[in-house]
Amino acid sequence: MAGSVCCPAIAIAAPASGQGKTTVTAALARLHARQGRRVRVFKCGPDFLDPCWHQLASGAPVHQIDLWMTGEADIAQRLHAAAREADLILIEGVMGLFDGAPSLADLAQRFGLPVLAVVDASAMGATLGAVVHGLRHYRAGLPWAGVLANRVATERHADLLRAGLNDPADWLGALPRVQLQAQAQDAATAAPAAPARSRAGLLPERHLGLVAAHELADGLARLDAAADALAATPLGRLPPHELQRWAVRFAPPERPEPVPPLLQGRTVAVADDAAFCFIYRANLDTLEALGARVVRFSPLADAALPPCDAVWLPGGYPELHTERLAGHTGMQASLRAHVRAGRAVWAECGGMMALFESITLADGQHRPLWGLLPGRVAMQKRLAALGPQQLDVDGHVLRGHTFHYSTCDSPAPVRARTARPAHAGPPGPGEALYRHGSIHASYFHAWFPSSPRAVAALLGASPDAPREAA
Repeated sequence: MAGSVCCPAIAIAAPASGQGKTTVTAALARLHARQGRRVRVFKCGPDFLDPCWHQLASGAPVHQIDLWMTGEADIAQRLHAAAREADLILIEGVMGLFDGAPSLADLAQRFGLPVLAVVDASAMGATLGAVVHGLRHYRAGLPWAGVLANRVATERHADLLRAGLNDPADWLGALPRVQLQAQAQDAATAAPAAPARSRAGLLPERHLGLVAAHELADGLARLDAAADALAATPLGRLPPHELQRWAVRFAPPERPEPVPPLLQGRTVAVADDAAFCFIYRANLDTLEALGARVVRFSPLADAALPPCDAVWLPGGYPELHTERLAGHTGMQASLRAHVRAGRAVWAECGGMMALFESITLADGQHRPLWGLLPGRVAMQKRLAALGPQQLDVDGHVLRGHTFHYSTCDSPAPVRARTARPAHAGPPGPGEALYRHGSIHASYFHAWFPSSPRAVAALLGASPDAPREAA
């Protein structure tokens, strides 16, 4: 097919969450990147934290792909572009192989991506064979690469696992539990207000997922340790030409619809620091495609906003930085002046939380916040909301998701509510889109490329400029 591109590509899956997909994906990316190969990594589904590790491992930007949130056309375009410049493409799955609608299995079948199953075999023997048989044959026609047994104790244990497989060709090796001596200390200092925990033994976690790679001084050393362990497996020892067994042909994508320059001549200031770090790279690309000049700032460190026409406060961890946020009066005053001037603010999840008057932390302590949005927020010990959502803004629908451990109570007017897509189950109440002066705020995390016009509206521009302007 004219314009098609061929490149080795692997979808890394598991029977469930917590099996070690992220560690294996990052280790594989790091192993090949340090051998001089160009690796491009994607994350299936909405996720801000796993891609931080994959970007550190591969040295290249990481994008999300999801058959619903980002759409098939967007995926085709990104995979084709990656195949044109990469020696290896890796796609980390979400949850279990067949979990969710659409699932990683759906994505693998649509694009012909061979599936590598990562299985936590720490408490398993020959039963691994039954698990692998089920994953491989549950759905007819699923492209298949093999299995990597994770957290394996000894060589004897690995032999028992391998003996249980019906097809010896499925075996891609056994990965031991990888540890670093500095792990406990680093994980504790990464987020003292929310102690990290780790099931995998290498990449520490907290309430919203993995601790971001940039928060750990030895992040690259952790990845090198995992890559070294992977290098001892049959998967890690494959010579470059053997990767061609997983070569996938990516057809040329359709030309995307031009993005109208609705933010031409405007500057959008994007909060980006330890408190506000949940930023999709594609969202920044969309702002630039809309014509905006994007500048980043740190609410934790900067004295004031940079000169701008609109502000985007993305999600993150404001609950871990309440004292610094509340005590930074210069930034608060700058934000208040911005709002008084009628300039737009779009605040999502953690960004919205910081705007409220106060927060009650999980231990019951109360802390003041910025007070630009009436109401208060309270941290919960259990997940408050999770799943795909979509938001109608002036007839233009943004796709995205919700994922938060807090709840809020606000008298601010509710302009709209998100809706759960039909494939995600029965309708729920959705997330409120609050409108308070020039502020729009919601727990909803938006995928900007799904509706640039809706994004323009949230950032103060008219979404209905004539299409000829594009």
